Amino acid sequence: MAIQGKLVPQDPHDEPASVLLERIREEKKRLVKEGKIKADKNESIIYRDDDCSYFEKANKKVFCIDEEIPFELPNNWRWERWGNISLSIQYGYNAPAEPSGDIKMVRISDIQDNKVIWSTVPYCNIPLEDIDTYLLQPNDILFARTGGTVGKSFLVNEVPEPSIYAGYLIRTRYSNSLNPRYMKYFMESELYWSQLRSGTIATAQPNCNGKTLSRMFIPVPPQEEQRRIVAKLEELMPLIDSYGKSQEALNELNASLPKKLRQSILQEAIQGRLVPQDPNEETASVLLERIRAEKARLVKEKKIKADKNESRIFLGDDGSWYEQVGNNSPVCINDSLPFDLPEGWVWVRLINIAILLGGYAFKSHEYSDKGSRVIRISDITPFGIIDKNIVRHPYSESLSQFVIQKDDILMAMTGGTVGKSLLVDNLPEELMLLNQRVANIRPLIVNVLYIHYILSSNFIQSVISHSKNSTNDNISMADIGNFFIPLPPLAEQHRIVAKLEEILPKLKGM
Repeated sequence: MAIQGKLVPQDPHDEPASVLLERIREEKKRLVKEGKIKADKNESIIYRDDDCSYFEKANKKVFCIDEEIPFELPNNWRWERWGNISLSIQYGYNAPAEPSGDIKMVRISDIQDNKVIWSTVPYCNIPLEDIDTYLLQPNDILFARTGGTVGKSFLVNEVPEPSIYAGYLIRTRYSNSLNPRYMKYFMESELYWSQLRSGTIATAQPNCNGKTLSRMFIPVPPQEEQRRIVAKLEELMPLIDSYGKSQEALNELNASLPKKLRQSILQEAIQGRLVPQDPNEETASVLLERIRAEKARLVKEKKIKADKNESRIFLGDDGSWYEQVGNNSPVCINDSLPFDLPEGWVWVRLINIAILLGGYAFKSHEYSDKGSRVIRISDITPFGIIDKNIVRHPYSESLSQFVIQKDDILMAMTGGTVGKSLLVDNLPEELMLLNQRVANIRPLIVNVLYIHYILSSNFIQSVISHSKNSTNDNISMADIGNFFIPLPPLAEQHRIVAKLEEILPKLKGM
């Protein structure tokens, strides 16, 4: 709005921009005659004819430039090329940075948040006769001409000690008839950046040269209107910055809200607050006894090994929770439990309600094009198994314990994705073998989706974060087996899962 003449009102009594531009042309001629600046061989004049078309005269040739003009301006404004209003567009001095030397040399890296960090500015060595060419003055505008910050500009407000500027910068200097802060604000506008993008050389290191700068169009208001525009922008900028920070915070909140809301809903579910309890249902204690009987049967059939240190958690007559491991005396574990449970629920260790299996240490040189697929830690995502970079291994009966079954829950045990889990609810026809560094959690009798939701909740993920080895980001099978699980009656597990399956998909559309 500012550079289109829409931010502040025009004043018909202002000296028009055409008079201002003529005064700058005369000033440049005088400075050329005095030898203070070089003549611009590409200088041009932009004007409109009686039909209101735009023309540019350069090197005794006249061109219609209607197609190049970005937008219409108020009557007392004028379009101009950057080079026509610049007294100089000067590249910086190339020299190594030194801890001491002839003079300070400002680099791109010394400019942060529109300020020169003078304490970081190094020195350089330069012939005395060259210093004047590169000497910085207040109201110079520096411009980064290469690298990731190409186009970044900085208005020099003060120069606390004599300083020059480095080779990756361009210095632009203007007549006192132009407001330097208006020029700087223009260099933050979309018009400036769009022209820069079209003129930037697309190489491995994007760069822009003085010729690109000099060819840019800039809308020039009357001198008094420049002053009013700057005053209005400086009044508004603190509000804009505040709005920007608020908008960034809102964007961040909106982006994170579905995830936070999902975790909040899961927490409500595992604390028994998502669906009502039914006192007529079989309690979790009875369910747990059925699970223990099932494990005893599997031990007897030699399908699993007996757990010599089996944990039993129970609610004492004093209302406290106790845990008995093996033949040891019960120990009160109230301080280890994160929250209270509804009546009819119990606390258990994950190992008490599931079979835990590790993967096999397959050797990469044993992989082949045929055989059963090997599922590695890199193949697992919360959304399914990745079907690329597939590896296989010949199957034999000795590998039967590593075969993945439907409703198994796979959990990464190491690396940056430690703790991520996948419920195998859609088993392909081919056999899949589990590789090392992945745990296979095979729940017994309970609702596997309920267990999967618990394992993906912040409740368990925070436990994993605290349990993992700080050096290798690992968790062990013992860590996984020791997870505390809040276990509701089986019928309530089904209701919780049904409610979660109803609610959670709606979060994806937020």
